[in-house]
Amino acid sequence: MNEQVEDPEKVRTLEGRSRIVAEPGLCRDCGAPVPPRRPRCRECGSRRVTRHAELNSLSIAHIDCDAFYASVEKRDNPALADLPVIVGGGQRGVVAACCYVARLYGVRSAMPMFKAMALCPHAVVLPPNMKKYQAVGRQVRATMLELTPLVQPLSIDEAFLDLTGTEDSLGLSPARSLILLVRRLETEIGITASIGLSYNKFLAKVASDLDKPRGFKAIGRAEALDFLGPRPVGLIWGVGAALQSKLEHDGITTIAELRDRDEIWLMKRYGVMGRRLYRFSWGEDLRTVEPDEETKSISAETTFSRDISDLGDLRNRLWPLCETVARRMKAAGLLGGSVVLKLKTGDFRLVTRSRRIGAPTQEPDAVFEAVMPLLEREASGIAYRLIGVGCADLTPLDRSDMPDLLAPELLLAPRADPPAEPAPDVPVPATAPDPRRSFVTSGNPSPMLPGFERLYRRKRRR
Repeated sequence: MNEQVEDPEKVRTLEGRSRIVAEPGLCRDCGAPVPPRRPRCRECGSRRVTRHAELNSLSIAHIDCDAFYASVEKRDNPALADLPVIVGGGQRGVVAACCYVARLYGVRSAMPMFKAMALCPHAVVLPPNMKKYQAVGRQVRATMLELTPLVQPLSIDEAFLDLTGTEDSLGLSPARSLILLVRRLETEIGITASIGLSYNKFLAKVASDLDKPRGFKAIGRAEALDFLGPRPVGLIWGVGAALQSKLEHDGITTIAELRDRDEIWLMKRYGVMGRRLYRFSWGEDLRTVEPDEETKSISAETTFSRDISDLGDLRNRLWPLCETVARRMKAAGLLGGSVVLKLKTGDFRLVTRSRRIGAPTQEPDAVFEAVMPLLEREASGIAYRLIGVGCADLTPLDRSDMPDLLAPELLLAPRADPPAEPAPDVPVPATAPDPRRSFVTSGNPSPMLPGFERLYRRKRRR
């Protein structure tokens, strides 16, 4: 029910129908209010005006930067402005991102590079520069946080924002604040973004994809059911190709058809996902914007220059990835409770296998030893083009039950201060050991490491 206005009397709804414009709007270029029935902004003359009956009552937003990697590259090299740009690997890699010019030729993210180059042979191909993209992503995040502390990142270039209550503190409606935020991203950082605004996270994310690039779409409560009904079930967040195929097998192709099924039936058939399918089909999403959402997994992967089937070669490629995952977990202060192996065949079939680790770890040896049995089972002569490894079931190091006693960096770490006074029923030794002295520096097991003394004695007997 919101649209760029071309006619002072009519506007097209989300469903494509025309109706009389009666509500005020906002200029998407400068954020100025636009009175009803006016096709242009009086402040800047722009015709990019958004109108919606619930514009001033919606406060959950999803902001998604437009073709982020490619936009950053075009910002840094203006000569690329009008050219098709693809960010990705060589002929064996995939498209990490592509600009909207390249998309006109059919290029899409995650497409194999050889297909992308066949569709757009004159495209400018650039290797990813993740350090640069991460730096720009931090700038974007900082700008969002100036608006509200309730920012939940989804990736380097997109996030949910909850602007409930910000109207009192900022003196602006959430919709207007978002327009001014995106304007700052354009003028100060040099990239564009699209806004989705609604009353929950599911619909906000759907809305942000409706009008890219430089889009602004709102989905309100009054129109949600009519809007969702004819849409394919694949629109629902979390419905991939496999689940969509299963739903189609059950005679469910549209979201409206989901509403015809009982919630209990959907849960019996699709498990926990059945509840999400049912509630989302009715425009319901009780998830809140969580600014401190925990990292669910840490991974690394590599694409080979040629397909590899030999176990020894795959093993050699796996070890550096385990080191990378371990380094990232240490930097984040996390321990992994399970490992995930990812393989992609020469015909792009994806294989994933997982297993629990005996004890949560952040050591590369332990990750490697846990994932190798998975690789040995899959290395049966099949040629793979990609291998990856990850750790899931992550636990913060400071919440773990027991540190890895063999990790040198933990052995050398200073110990915690002792209690101010010993318990009354514990005799005080004549010379109390200094708990700040580690095993390595003192030559004796630290009393702060339970069980380490037995390990030390066993090693001495050997």
